[in-house]
Amino acid sequence: MSTKAAAPAPGAETSGDTYLPDHGNGGYRVRHYDLDLDYRIGPNRLAATAVLTCEATQALSRFSLDFGEFRVGRVLVEGRAAKYLRRGLKLQVRPARPIPAGAVFRVEVRYSGNPKPVRSRWGDIGWDELTDGALVASQPVGAPSWFPCNDHPADKASYRVAVAASSPYLVVVTGNLMSRHQAASTTRWVYERAEPTAAYLMSVQIGRYDEIELAGELSSPGSGVVQRAAVPPRLRRQFIRDFGRQGRMMAALQGWFGPYPFGEYVVVVTDDELDDPIEAQGMSIFGANHVDGHRTHERLVVHELAHQWFGNSLTVADWRHIWLNEGFATYTEWLWSEESGGESTASQARGWYDHVRAEPADVAIGDPGAARMFDERVYKRGALTLHALRGEIGDAAFFAVVKAWAAQYRHAVVRTEDFVALAEKQAGRSLAEFFDRWLGKFPLPRL
Repeated sequence: MSTKAAAPAPGAETSGDTYLPDHGNGGYRVRHYDLDLDYRIGPNRLAATAVLTCEATQALSRFSLDFGEFRVGRVLVEGRAAKYLRRGLKLQVRPARPIPAGAVFRVEVRYSGNPKPVRSRWGDIGWDELTDGALVASQPVGAPSWFPCNDHPADKASYRVAVAASSPYLVVVTGNLMSRHQAASTTRWVYERAEPTAAYLMSVQIGRYDEIELAGELSSPGSGVVQRAAVPPRLRRQFIRDFGRQGRMMAALQGWFGPYPFGEYVVVVTDDELDDPIEAQGMSIFGANHVDGHRTHERLVVHELAHQWFGNSLTVADWRHIWLNEGFATYTEWLWSEESGGESTASQARGWYDHVRAEPADVAIGDPGAARMFDERVYKRGALTLHALRGEIGDAAFFAVVKAWAAQYRHAVVRTEDFVALAEKQAGRSLAEFFDRWLGKFPLPRL
């Protein structure tokens, strides 16, 4: 089973990621984050303490963290004051004593400031202000916008996140709610995320939301998963309609992919519009524009739910493998369309095949390049690859592969070669030529 990304250069301020080497760091892995946040909504002011429990993968005289533009009050390593230097989005730390290879050590960073998104080629990503509240949307590089971290998808850790905010606001964090205590005008919320989680998949949502326990058809018998929502009061009626098949959807996905990988599923609808829905660990976030009372955007609802298996539980070891996230989530849209009485999976595949074939043949989705990580063809050709594999090995073998994929790599990190090996094992023969045509070549193969 794959458990880590390719080894970075010793002590380097790089993850070794082939696409985003400036995000993530070498020399250590984070095992646990303990974040204590005090957030003032009006002035967008954050005062926080982060404690990281790390394991050195080599002897360290210094190391670095990915971190945004905050004022750092102090840095402690194993309780001792450490020297530190800010350089771009890196916090360089030199502990008072060198850290031996294999040692477990704690880093404490106290900081404050006005959180803002990280600028990237995909726009501003991370902690962002809403008209009345805040949200976190971190894929792929936004986690440093609100806490010091090792910002690489393969460095998965557990989390405890405490957030103090004004009491009229609901605070939702990726994880299980452990406590909620109101004192005067402030409420302190404490969440824990026990499952290994990439930094970009952690999220905080703050707004004037109604809490909805997804009941009746929304949590239909057989799904076996607690499902909750945070919704602006003005959108409650439309939400009930648009997410009215959520229980059926969850049950269908568990039938195709195996058990839901987390304890609960939370949906947040912001009172602002968003360009696209956002995935987080055990959570999906939608904009007000994605809720209209007519199920117009139901394909996005199932797409984000599918990411809980493919992207969140199974997380890519390197961003070049992103088709494993988006291809599976897109194919799930097609499966659900047929399951819910809409257009068949085969018809969807034929339609998107013609669409992709009309586009320039200049992307190999097994390694699309950083500039095209989120190209539509990575999504659609990724789904077409899965549909073609289904035709190549048959329905029974295909869904056996998918279930084994989700089970064998549950809460781990994955690469394309892992999926190919699993598919070949189930098929009982080499599929190297098949996957090379679909993932490694520019021209679109015959479907």
